[in-house]
Amino acid sequence: MFRSDTFSQTIVELYGERGRLWLSELPILLDALAASWELVVLPPFPNLTYHYVAPALQTNGESVVLKVGVPNPELLTEIAALRFFDGRGAAHLIAADERRGALLIERLTPGTALHTLEPDDQTILAAALVMQQIWRPAPEQHPFPTIADWGKGLTRLRRTFDGGSGPFPAALVDAAEWLYAKLERSSAPPAVLHGDLHQGNMLAARRMPWLAIDPKGVVGEPAYETGALLRNPPPWRTLCELACIMERRVHLLAEALGFERERIAGWGLAQAVLSAWWSYEDHGHGWEEALACAEALYRVVLR
Repeated sequence: MFRSDTFSQTIVELYGERGRLWLSELPILLDALAASWELVVLPPFPNLTYHYVAPALQTNGESVVLKVGVPNPELLTEIAALRFFDGRGAAHLIAADERRGALLIERLTPGTALHTLEPDDQTILAAALVMQQIWRPAPEQHPFPTIADWGKGLTRLRRTFDGGSGPFPAALVDAAEWLYAKLERSSAPPAVLHGDLHQGNMLAARRMPWLAIDPKGVVGEPAYETGALLRNPPPWRTLCELACIMERRVHLLAEALGFERERIAGWGLAQAVLSAWWSYEDHGHGWEEALACAEALYRVVLR
């Protein structure tokens, strides 16, 4: 069995006593899944965060990935999104057990993450190709949250701080609220989006140069998808340098996807503030880089 204090701490932060119970029962759950799906489960991948993820071997010797998490709505929409994408631009879902919060997924090899690709321009252009492979019009009936549902996080932020902005700069929160509402009202026809398509969630594969993993599944206009990519920048030293990175990325995405620069930058700023709030809401820490990205995009938006 594994030991990961960081993983355990994250699970307890998110789920409390329910998380502690899940962790204590995880070895039994893994054995049950191995028996159900006829797997040999190998030691987990390093740096576990929100889920237990491990390579596994099927009886035919095929290498797959077993992913297990505390059953919750977000895990269910991940399963639904992988089914909806059906391997187009994303890893194939081989099997799922919603009740036990388990997924059996195609293992992507060599599996190198997109953030290792250099220079950054190539990273952004590769990500744009993955986006275009994934997007399909949203069906009338679907199990996914919408971008309007996600935007309610900004309402919770205000309510938590009695109408103020707490540890977050007031100007950034004001701008995020205004942009989110404005862009949502003028949105293009909705598609099923990945929802967290940053460079760590696209891996090198044999059947396609890059494929997505770990979708959240959300319905909204395609331009919304660029937000997660923007707020995961390469290393930077000054806010001025970060603003230059953001401006270049916005330009490249606009050219590759045909969206207005202002729309990409606006969604990027609004979602960076929303992401910072989610970090506060879930963990009580860890929002600094998202706010730095919001500040850098604020400079791009105002130009």
